[in-house]
Amino acid sequence: MTRRTRRPPPPPAARPALPAPGSGVDPFPVLFRDARFLVIDKPPGLPVHAGPAGGPSVEDAFPLLSRRADGPWLAHRLDRDTSGCLLIALRKQPLLAAQAAFANGHARKTYWAMVRGRPAADGGTVAMTMAKQSDTRGWRMVQAATGQDSRTEWRLLASDGHVSWLELRLLTGRTHQARLHCASLGCPVLGDAVYGDATGPEAHRLHLMSRALSLPLEPPVSAVAPPPDHIRAILARQGWQDQDCSSSARMQSAP
Repeated sequence: MTRRTRRPPPPPAARPALPAPGSGVDPFPVLFRDARFLVIDKPPGLPVHAGPAGGPSVEDAFPLLSRRADGPWLAHRLDRDTSGCLLIALRKQPLLAAQAAFANGHARKTYWAMVRGRPAADGGTVAMTMAKQSDTRGWRMVQAATGQDSRTEWRLLASDGHVSWLELRLLTGRTHQARLHCASLGCPVLGDAVYGDATGPEAHRLHLMSRALSLPLEPPVSAVAPPPDHIRAILARQGWQDQDCSSSARMQSAP
């Protein structure tokens, strides 16, 4: 029996340089700002934490965002190659309020994914128990008998049968949840070398973004991120309109 080997991941996206301290330039596009929080548009290819290999990270920019001693703080996390809405608390008390909203399922997290193929339905819910699995090639999340519960509501926005545009609402926040759940539909995210095959012209970028984020705090926090260039290119190539998550997309049936 031939043993399947995992394809090597595509080269990481170039990490954007941060502005110099004191320049007065925001290190990232700011989607929401008040005295408690920032929601930034995290670029793809930039980790939120510094890794063992070094290089810039979102946390490196914290001195540019606030000079307070009790912040800033990451309120949640995004994968290195996932772009879009990232919530940063500027003080400790807002951080605790945001963490409670995430933990209680009150935060609304909407993602967009460009995936390979077409799901069998036009929408639904993926629910599974997830666990981390490690081997000599690295680690990944898998469906398991024991682990962390995960749930994602999804709907099909458009498809040509070969590529589909999905809207995902993450009801939990597990590591690689959106990627594993898309793969479980038989439609891995384009450019995903771990849960898909990362082949074709889209292999150099993960086509997944945190499109919108809202927290029912007082006052509420809400932000919508524009698609990054590589996702916008798919939308343009397919003739699909870039539109707000709440509007209905033009549906295309598979031939």
